[in-house]
Amino acid sequence: MGRVRLPFLDVDVTPFTAEEAAREIGRLVATGDAHTVVGHNLHSVTLYHSDPAFAAFYDRSTVILLDGAPLAKLWARTFNGGQGSGAHRVGSVDWLARIAEVDGLERIAVLGSGSEANTGAVAELRRRLPQARVEGRSGEGWNAAAEAEASAWLREFAPQLVLTGLGMPLQEQVITRLVDQVPAVHCAVGGAIDQVAGIQRLAPRWIGRLGFEWAWRLLFHPRRVAYRVFVEPWKLFFILQRRRRQGTATTQGPQS
Repeated sequence: MGRVRLPFLDVDVTPFTAEEAAREIGRLVATGDAHTVVGHNLHSVTLYHSDPAFAAFYDRSTVILLDGAPLAKLWARTFNGGQGSGAHRVGSVDWLARIAEVDGLERIAVLGSGSEANTGAVAELRRRLPQARVEGRSGEGWNAAAEAEASAWLREFAPQLVLTGLGMPLQEQVITRLVDQVPAVHCAVGGAIDQVAGIQRLAPRWIGRLGFEWAWRLLFHPRRVAYRVFVEPWKLFFILQRRRRQGTATTQGPQS
């Protein structure tokens, strides 16, 4: 399945189910080339339309998952007769639940999050993939020196799959620099490291399918998500409205 452009939001997505995403990541791993796998939600859409470097990174990415209930519902209404938004709403934690189905995985790097979460995620992934070597490196105190050390570690380890969770847009900036140095499948996974480790409580997927995951996250992580819930949707709305006004003015051209 190829990319499609979501109307109104003006972003491209690759509408996979979790099973299809795992299968596609396996195919990318088999190529031995550098690839990037990301996901779009309302936060990333806002960054896409306000940060040119972030937009360029997404435009170059190989896979852009529907990581957000509003986007999945918009895709389903536009392209799939209103069906399938639940199955095609795929965050990193969804396809990671199927990581054992990714063929050929022998070396996985987990980069980011705190020491406890990173260690926990590495242990859990080793449990899920006993045949693979899984190593991790915390993202605590991330700076230029930490990135240089991480780059050297990755080049020596030579992973096939790199799971990077440093938060948006830092993780995308880091992957942009690392992807040319380390030919692997680089996945921007955000808080999935904490979730796989069991540190962060993940909303039941049925709540996400109903579009109320924001309420769950607001309840358990108010400081982290309050801005995204109450402010960012309005910011995105005004950004998109401004883009449309500018596009209309360009289309109409100067009046004689």
